Amino acid sequence: MIAELSDWNNFYVMVGGASGALIGLQFVVITLIAQKPELRAAGETAAAFLSPSILQFGTALFVSAVFLAPWSAERIPAGLLCIAGFCGIAYTGITAVRMSRQKFYLPNPGDWLFHIALPLAAYAVLAGSIVAVAAHTGETLFGIGAAALLLLFIGIRNAWDNISYMVFVHGDGPGTTQGSVNGGQVQGAAGEDGS
Repeated sequence: MIAELSDWNNFYVMVGGASGALIGLQFVVITLIAQKPELRAAGETAAAFLSPSILQFGTALFVSAVFLAPWSAERIPAGLLCIAGFCGIAYTGITAVRMSRQKFYLPNPGDWLFHIALPLAAYAVLAGSIVAVAAHTGETLFGIGAAALLLLFIGIRNAWDNISYMVFVHGDGPGTTQGSVNGGQVQGAAGEDGS
């Protein structure tokens, strides 16, 4: 596996660079949200919908860093990816609970797909990499690459969805919560005057 990793250097430089840049942009978005009182009040919703994107970008960045490091044994990177996969699975479970408990926004099927189902699949591939790498190194490397790329694309989709929702539903301030760009429904997000 160690020798085969050199063929993946450009791929992981690209995925890692994109993930790092998008993490920075997420922090800019969070700063802008903090300036909108009606969105700042929905902290549990931010934990359910914004935080997973940071983890997805962060995991793609972590996978890239692991594969770009000069390892002397293949068990070390495979073990690190396995740990990252299990941590991602656990965090996705926490995200599912947060999504179902928050009251600001009613998640639609697309939200469940992109915040729960697809991340679980990507994290499961990472978690299983330690078992598969010994027997099927080439295929496992493609699976890990696909998982990292999937997490990057999930993060991009979710970040775009979150930003679109905030701009088009909450763009004019309180009282502009008539609908959602992504088909979900807003609950209890009307302005202070009850409109």
